[in-house]
Amino acid sequence: MWRPTAASCWSVEHREAGDAMCRERPAPPVHLRANRDFTHRAVRHLAREMGIRRFPDIGTGIPASPNLHEIAQEATPGARAVHADNDPLVLALSRGLLSGTPVGRTAYVAADMRDPAAVFGAPGFRETLDLPEPVALTVIAFVHFTLDEHDAVGIVRRLLEPLPSGSCPAMSVGTADFTPDEVGRVAREYAARGMPMRLRTHAEAAEFFEDPDLVEPGVGQAHKWRPNRTDGMESGGESIRDEDIARYGAVARKP
Repeated sequence: MWRPTAASCWSVEHREAGDAMCRERPAPPVHLRANRDFTHRAVRHLAREMGIRRFPDIGTGIPASPNLHEIAQEATPGARAVHADNDPLVLALSRGLLSGTPVGRTAYVAADMRDPAAVFGAPGFRETLDLPEPVALTVIAFVHFTLDEHDAVGIVRRLLEPLPSGSCPAMSVGTADFTPDEVGRVAREYAARGMPMRLRTHAEAAEFFEDPDLVEPGVGQAHKWRPNRTDGMESGGESIRDEDIARYGAVARKP
């Protein structure tokens, strides 16, 4: 999983940028929680309502319970998950933290998302996931660190290409549509520390889902994707201001 130069999630640069982000934009804790809650809702929907039991998680980042595999296996105990990242710190912190249910399986793969063959061919991937069965490909909170020259849409499509019909991409995509000045200042703080961002409009976020069929309600702000009362937010997200959420979320199904 490619990451921005000099950027592990817990690097000094990232922590400094995060501190600056909180100064520039007081909403980040709400925004980050909304992204995490979107992920949990999407995974539960994929497992319970769409019958998905295989979860390749691309760009997993630093593990924090409940992890994606815990949510999937809570919904379907036999679910299997592979967490893929290329950050050595993530690998080190993941050891001992990725245990799953006795009937499910969980693995960690060190691989770069720009090379789908390396992801799918990595030791542990095919041992854990059976690709002839539809999978849920999750790419959460990462593509805003993928610049135009890296072709984020092309990368995601190449990841989807070998997956069987019925597979479901679930993504969250960073945006500055709602508070462009504040989010722009945050992006400049990251860029100043060697972590440039590519924030996308609603139309640009929708490009990731041009081929798969979108699951209702389509591409929208993360807190509005099938909200419920289990997320720790009042009235399923109704108390959250749109301008506090700088991320789109969506789930689709490959025909």
